[in-house]
Amino acid sequence: MRARTLTLLLFLTTSLVFGQSKFSEKEVLDDLDALKNTLEETHYNLFAYTSKNEFNERYQELKNGVSKDSLSLLETTNLFQKFTSSVNNGHTWIEFPIQSYMEYAENGGTVFPLELAFENKKALIRKNWSGEDALLPGMEIITINGVSIANIVNQLYPQISAEREYFKNAKIELYSFPRLYWQVFGETDEFSVTIKNNNSEKIYRLKAVPAIDGYEMKRDEVINATRQLDFFEEIAYLRPGGFGGDKEKYLAFIDSSFSEIKTRKSKHLILDLRNNPGGDDSFSDYLVSFLADRPFQWNSKFSLKTSSFLKKHIRKNYDISTDFWQKALSHEDGEIYDYDFEDYQPQPTEKRFYGAVYVLVNRQSHSQATVTAAQLQDYGFATVVGEETAEYPTLFASIFQFTLPNTGIAVNVSKGRIVRVNGSEKQEGVQPDIMIKDHLLDETDEILEGLKQQIGS
Repeated sequence: MRARTLTLLLFLTTSLVFGQSKFSEKEVLDDLDALKNTLEETHYNLFAYTSKNEFNERYQELKNGVSKDSLSLLETTNLFQKFTSSVNNGHTWIEFPIQSYMEYAENGGTVFPLELAFENKKALIRKNWSGEDALLPGMEIITINGVSIANIVNQLYPQISAEREYFKNAKIELYSFPRLYWQVFGETDEFSVTIKNNNSEKIYRLKAVPAIDGYEMKRDEVINATRQLDFFEEIAYLRPGGFGGDKEKYLAFIDSSFSEIKTRKSKHLILDLRNNPGGDDSFSDYLVSFLADRPFQWNSKFSLKTSSFLKKHIRKNYDISTDFWQKALSHEDGEIYDYDFEDYQPQPTEKRFYGAVYVLVNRQSHSQATVTAAQLQDYGFATVVGEETAEYPTLFASIFQFTLPNTGIAVNVSKGRIVRVNGSEKQEGVQPDIMIKDHLLDETDEILEGLKQQIGS
């Protein structure tokens, strides 16, 4: 079995919901109430991007729409996603229903055969698994089965938590359009697809492809958490991977990478944070310490909201002897308080890199990857190259996860707020110093190659 499918199956093992596939109407409605109450109690600022009236109206609308005696796991997940996404916060979300999808795929299910990228208000073919060779990457999709792509995407949006349309589109690319199309519209055997190319439109008849053999086994995920060190003459290229996992291995990789970079006497360093899932600041700060010339922070302000629910969660799941969790337990329920991190020290002078540093970003630089790019930019430690990140570097995050009592569906909630190093609270992604668009998120690497040309010139 190929590694990418194995990744899905490994994820499946952490997402099982008690083995249940059906829930009673009462179980679902009780969990919907629990979801609403817990979001209201624990979220740092639930109404930052939606009003209280809109939130309550969405809750009532979804509650009134439950009219069946029982709901499947997929139906229940879809319902709860629609409510959670109404908060419009990318770090408050319910995962894609991977268990339902894998059961469907393993039973011979099929999916739409084209992956899409979203650029300049257009849906473009990113990957073609249909067998129709005339459909090339970059061609625009206008309609599917007579429905405009704009209408279709608007029906996908309620399943996706994000602050803005740009971020929602990036998440469609991340989860993949064929999976989300199945999630919302169900199994479809054939598709009539209107394609626009060179100002002319043509309709193609496409068959759905087997979800596993015709899709999952052929593709790579958009997110790339692999670690890589490479050299292009006087340029060192470092992809640190995600900021999480086995910390000892991560630290060893960073140490050995900078040792090799020093040995090679590289004059330029390209740090690649594209297609990066993010992670923990203790990982990213260690990387930054090799580039810093003074003590630094990863934020200008970090604040948390504590609650009775969170305190119970902390006592059950975390080491309460640490200062971080002790602070959360010591404050009054519902209180928002600042937490100050100690300055992180740069590496000894003999270990630091002193050449020109460039950090690559794109719309798939997520969470801590976005925050780290902003940190490097704000301190002047690096030049940012690429396209605007979909995620904000000043954001509601610091998530914790809980499970709903009846369905066992996992919910991620933002309990904190992070302000980027320069103190800006603008609702925008990291703005590159050198703008190069990442077209189609494919193997043609416009950003890296464009930067290498600029360095060479």
